[in-house]
This record gives sequence, structure tokens and C-alpha cells, in this order.
Amino acid sequence: MATDLRRDTIQALQALGIDVEYSHHEVAPSQHEIDLRYKDALTMADQVMTYRLTVKEVAQAKGIYATFMPKPIYGENGSGMHTHQSLFKGSSNAFFDASDEHHLSKLGKAYVAGLLKHAREMCLVTNQWVNSYKRLVPGYEAPIYCCWARRNRSAMVRVPMYKPGKEKATRVELRNPDPACNPYLAFAVMLAAGLKGVDDGYELMPEATNNIYEMTDDEREAAGIRSLPVDLHEAIAEFKNSELMREALGDHVFEYLVRNKQAEWDEYKAVVTPYELDRYLAVL
Repeated sequence: MATDLRRDTIQALQALGIDVEYSHHEVAPSQHEIDLRYKDALTMADQVMTYRLTVKEVAQAKGIYATFMPKPIYGENGSGMHTHQSLFKGSSNAFFDASDEHHLSKLGKAYVAGLLKHAREMCLVTNQWVNSYKRLVPGYEAPIYCCWARRNRSAMVRVPMYKPGKEKATRVELRNPDPACNPYLAFAVMLAAGLKGVDDGYELMPEATNNIYEMTDDEREAAGIRSLPVDLHEAIAEFKNSELMREALGDHVFEYLVRNKQAEWDEYKAVVTPYELDRYLAVL
């Protein structure tokens, strides 16, 4: 049934004019991935909204509930929205440089450096729910450390390996966003962070070639590798202090988002969860 549901969803998306490149079952039970062909940022944000509604409608028609909740099942991998990004000058990919060992241009490196430097402050947008931070924990393939690599999937930003003749496919993949975010705001802050790196000439840190999760805190600190916020409360604090996020989103959206998310956190922290009852009620 799962394969049939995914096929029917793809057919529905294609009927709506949304190009699908790949699809497959993912690691967690009942977890599926459908990858869309790249578009400009605004068109892609529109398609993400249509995509989510279509997935839910096709599933509901078959008596199934589809969710984009970042971490719906304890002990299983959560769901991410790995976002591939590239910049073009006319028909040329501005991220490609044939002479570079990584085939990544100076502009592309500065863009990645911008994503890494501002990752913590834009988490409130890319990972905007209390549940988002249940996914961003060690052991479940979700990135929590601000570093980049080509083959290392524990890195937050991945630069896919170059394939000869595929210069236009040179891109960077931001792996911490989740599919419950607002794509319009998320793409806006990603672009703002990357372009800030380009405008200010940020230097890219060395590639992370080892498993970041196995490094000690001191080793990560020495390498300049910071971690993402551990919960919504920390994400709010980082976002509130960011002039770049205010500039990217505008005062109205910026302030509304802070108020909205602070209210969500205040409500959440007052809830007595089943975990607390199971762990403490009988022994305290």
C-alpha cells in the first residue's frame, strides 16, 4: 500500500504541474521522501505549500493520515526538509569553479559560511516548533552541529560531490530545516544568511571529515563547531538578538514571530507530560 500511495501522490503532484525528481521510502517506519525539481525560491515555496496539501489529501482519500511533524515517533528518525540551494548568473552556476579542489567557487564558499555563521539565529524559522527540537538530537541522522562536508552526513551543510558535465548541479544542501516550517520565511532567511556571507566575504571553515558526534566538546570548540539551539526557548533568544533576521523578515513579521513563539513556549513549559508522570509519580 505504501508504494501505491507514494505513486498516487506523485501522479497528483505532476497533474498539478509540480515536477518530481526522486522518491523512496526513508529510514523510519511509514516515512517517505518525494524530492521536487529545483525552481526559483518563490516558486518553490509555493510548490512546497501545494505539495503538503496534496500529500495530505491523497492520503486522506485512502483512509490514511499524513503528517509533516518533525518528530512524530519517539526512538525513530524524525523528518527533515533538506534544502538544496544554488545561485545563478544568467545561465551559469555561480557556485561552480572548475579549478577548486571541491569545485566550489569563492562565492559558493562564502555562501556556505553565511549559512553556518547564522544557522543558530535562523533556527526559529527553519525549526519553528517545540517538536522540531525533539528531532535535533544526536543519534537520529539529524544535524545539530554547524559545520560542512562533502561526504559526512553528520554535517549541517553538505556539498554534494561534483560529477563531470554536471556543472549546473553544483549546490549546497542545508540539512537542519524540517518540513513543518513556513517555506516562505525559511527560504528568505536562508538566502539572507548565505548572501550576507557573500557580501561580507565570510571565510569558510575547514571541511569536517570525521564524525562530529564522536568528537568531544573541547574538540568541537577547538574546531569552531557550534551546536544548534537545544530547544525553542534557546532558538527564540538567538533570533531576538539577530539584526540580520529582523532585516530579512521586516519588523512586523519579526516581532509577531517572537510573540507567537514565546506564547507557544510558555504554554508548553507549563504542561505536565506523560513522560513526567511515568518517571516521577510513583517514586516522588
